[in-house]
Amino acid sequence: MARPVELVASYWSISGDCYAAGPSEVSPFDFRDRIEAAAKVGFRGVGLVHQDIQAVSRLIGFDAMKSILDDNGMKYVEVEVLFDWFADGEARRRSDVIRTDLLDAAGRLGARHIKVVGEIVETGKTAPPSERMIADFRHLCDRAAGVGTNVVVELLPFSNLVTPEQGLALVRGAGAPNGGLMIDVWHMARAGIDYDRIRALPKEVVTGVEIDDARAEVELPLYHDTVHNRELPGEGDLDIRGFLEAVRDVGYDGPYGVEILSREHRVRPLGEQARLAYETSMKQFEMLG
Repeated sequence: MARPVELVASYWSISGDCYAAGPSEVSPFDFRDRIEAAAKVGFRGVGLVHQDIQAVSRLIGFDAMKSILDDNGMKYVEVEVLFDWFADGEARRRSDVIRTDLLDAAGRLGARHIKVVGEIVETGKTAPPSERMIADFRHLCDRAAGVGTNVVVELLPFSNLVTPEQGLALVRGAGAPNGGLMIDVWHMARAGIDYDRIRALPKEVVTGVEIDDARAEVELPLYHDTVHNRELPGEGDLDIRGFLEAVRDVGYDGPYGVEILSREHRVRPLGEQARLAYETSMKQFEMLG
């Protein structure tokens, strides 16, 4: 019997009127209200970002956060996002502060993984991960193992880690058992990745999957498009069914994140954000059969 589909509400799907790299990434919605709204519609997990984690933990403390998550049956928690974990100088110093915070939060909240990304670059300027990046990823995974969590690298079309092959080179090169890849249908589509390239990945490497949707037309730059123009699953032009079939062919059987970042979605009431994100996503699996 196939394992029941479990969905995780990405932070941005239920965070309200804020957005990545915006004036503030702290949700205007109360933490308990967010978690209860997610649980009410059927989500089994939630995502949390660094700024919001720090704000909420200062307000109510990690013990209260953990109790709220547990009381609402949140089986999966993800914390994000770490940039520049491979960098030097001031960028690395800032990254290390956030790394410490995210590792602390992951340990205290029992997070399934910490999400990280590669170097943000101009589209098309990519290369295989360097030996330095591979070594730094191994070190990051070792630190994460110390608090009982995993590290997932999200492949982005505007980073130096775009393709499944580049991601595989990083994870295999590091050789860390708790390191893997996050595959998001939006990023794969915008990067022009054929789904057969996903199918070629080893099962153990794909440790996170996210769905959402997008219109065929792109509003450049890509980062602007990804933050403001995502659509609810089934309301855009992406081949979500083909993506999910490819992921299943790999053998992935973990939870699926739902990550909706859009001008329209973020101003909806909290309950509507949670309900629409859950219902439109579950419909994709129902159609898949």
